[in-house]
Amino acid sequence: MSTEAREAVIDADAIEHNVRTLRSLTGTREFIAVVKADGYGHGAATAARSALQGGATRLGVADIAEALELREAGIAAPVIAWLHANDADFRPAIAQGVELGVSSLAQLRRVAAAGRATVHLKVETGLGRNGIAPADWAATFAEAARLEAEGAIRVDGILSHLSGTSAADDLAQGAAFDDAVAAARRAGLTPRIRHIAATGAAIDLPTLRYDAVRVGLGIYGLSPFDDRTAAELGLRPAMTLRAPVVAVRRVAAGHGASYGYTHRAEADTTFALVPLGYADGIPRQASNAGPVRIGGRTFRVAGRIAMDQFVVDVGDRPVAIGDQATLFGDPMTGAPAVEEWARAADTINYEIVTRIGSRVRRTVT
Repeated sequence: MSTEAREAVIDADAIEHNVRTLRSLTGTREFIAVVKADGYGHGAATAARSALQGGATRLGVADIAEALELREAGIAAPVIAWLHANDADFRPAIAQGVELGVSSLAQLRRVAAAGRATVHLKVETGLGRNGIAPADWAATFAEAARLEAEGAIRVDGILSHLSGTSAADDLAQGAAFDDAVAAARRAGLTPRIRHIAATGAAIDLPTLRYDAVRVGLGIYGLSPFDDRTAAELGLRPAMTLRAPVVAVRRVAAGHGASYGYTHRAEADTTFALVPLGYADGIPRQASNAGPVRIGGRTFRVAGRIAMDQFVVDVGDRPVAIGDQATLFGDPMTGAPAVEEWARAADTINYEIVTRIGSRVRRTVT
């Protein structure tokens, strides 16, 4: 079975449109487009170029390797990487002009020892992950000011991450962030770019936009909210996942579908086989539930999703080998929404798009 059968179609214009839409909404001086995890499964270089075309001024990734891949792809825009292992080698990043998120005093000193880096100090405001703890703010900011005065580093930004638990929780984190910024300034630092808001807060909490928003999910045309669709936010989903039907079988009532026979035909029916499985990122938890559109009608996965394939029970509808099976895409085109797969698998839309595997060819349109 060829990998050519499996395809994620990436609408680069949709990413550009989404960035332009969100940039207009937020109105911040800087707009950081997050292209980590291979651009949330859309292709990091494709997402980065489209985001920059749409008005993004910077790119954000999790780690140095992701940043260097963007540089290797010829992308020269400012890039910040903020998650580092204890033994990370910062020298290649500094040599390529990658800006570094710094989460502790020890990490700050290691970065400074590696070369003259541009850094963003990451502060802990309540998420409970990495970041400079409030008890360490004074010492870390003082050391950063000393290193900056010596020319060892340049402190260009200060950042944190929100929990997204509720507006009240996020605003409380914003207040802690304000305290951190004030402490940094008392130490003599003048961070030019303050950023804490991801897609949800960037849309809903204007006071947390500061100098920049750091938007991931939204630029791919997906909503971070349970009560508002992407279309209601003016966004266009950028990924369509599809594959051709590779086998069609007419079966009698009672015939089982896939491993474990968790689905049996209720009447004489037709099974269509789609060559996508959990090795491609299709969640096995969505067995007997995930939506699939074939021939203008939406069906459900029948039986368990296997490693490479799953069955769709299409009843008496005419289906032929080669017909296109679409798992998700832009609902405005009739495709199932990625959120339907997320609900079927009891997860979030972020996970569905980012887990799509390397066997699935990305086709950029």
